[in-house]
Amino acid sequence: MTTNPILLYGDPNQALFFGGMGIVSALVFGNLGAAYGTAKSGVGICSVAVLKPELIIKSIIPVVMAGILGIYGLIISVIISGSLKAVPYDENITKNPSEWVYNYALGYKQLASGLCCGLSSLAAGLAIGVVGDAGVRANGQKNILIALILMMIFAEALALYGFIIAIVLVMSG
Repeated sequence: MTTNPILLYGDPNQALFFGGMGIVSALVFGNLGAAYGTAKSGVGICSVAVLKPELIIKSIIPVVMAGILGIYGLIISVIISGSLKAVPYDENITKNPSEWVYNYALGYKQLASGLCCGLSSLAAGLAIGVVGDAGVRANGQKNILIALILMMIFAEALALYGFIIAIVLVMSG
């Protein structure tokens, strides 16, 4: 008596849920980080622009770096969505599970990839927002633009680390 592989390994089409949640996690958390970083540092830009309007262009750096966070999530989401393929329900599904184009292991990797990219982008967005707001205000009083740029680079690096690991996870599947 042979065991039905769907009962043994689970329905591969239900595993698509985890890949879809990876897409959602990367995009939503990445955009949340980008939105917070943009909003928080934008408040600082507005307060500096009242007293020193000539610093507006120099003060836009945190907003640009926060916007990149959403792009990280978009890239991972597009990569994951390219491999979401349903397994057809025909007689071959029960004969050879090793030929399934999608399974739970791949779905879990894609979920982990999306969470890795999304949550690290969210953390970076929080750092960019707080440091960007304070840094832009401080730059209005004394020229600390180089220090502000360095702080932004290190805050952005947090998201870049998660983005790199997310790519490694997605490409290993």
